[in-house]
Amino acid sequence: MPDSPERSVPADQEDLRELLLSWLGFLRGAVVAKASGLSEQAAHWRPHGRLITPIGILNHLTRVEWRWMDGGFLNAAVERDEAEFNPGPAHHLADALDAYAARAAATDALVRRLDLMTPCALWPNTTLRWVLVHLINETARHAGHADAVRELIDGTVGQ
Repeated sequence: MPDSPERSVPADQEDLRELLLSWLGFLRGAVVAKASGLSEQAAHWRPHGRLITPIGILNHLTRVEWRWMDGGFLNAAVERDEAEFNPGPAHHLADALDAYAARAAATDALVRRLDLMTPCALWPNTTLRWVLVHLINETARHAGHADAVRELIDGTVGQ
C-alpha cells in the first residue's frame, strides 16, 4: 500500500538485486522526505538529548553505506566515529542531503557491478546480498527515527 502519491512501495520483481535496491531507495526516500524542508536549527535539533538529529541520521546513513561498500568491497580504509551521529553546526542540511544522494548513487552503481554473492573484503563470510539486506534494515530503523524526530519538531507525519 503506497504511503504517498509521490513515493510508492516497490513492486515485487524477479531480479533480486533490483528488488533490494528498490527497497533501499524507497527507505532512503523516506529519510530524505523527513529531513527536507527543515531549517538548519531544526535539522540539528535533538529531542531532549535522545534519538538522533535529522542531520545526524543523514550523516550516519551516508557513512554506513560508505563503510560497507567502499570499505567492504573496494578495500578502502574506513573508520567509525561516534561524532557522525551528531555533526556540529558547521554541517549544513543541504550538504548532508547532497552527500547522501551521492553516496546512494555510488552504492547503487557498485551493487550493479558486483555479483550478489561477492564476499566482503573486510568480512569474507559476508556477501553483498547480506550487506544489502543489512543496509535496508539500518535505513529502515533510522527512517523510523527520522519520522519520530520530524513529528516532534513540527508535527509532520506521513510522507
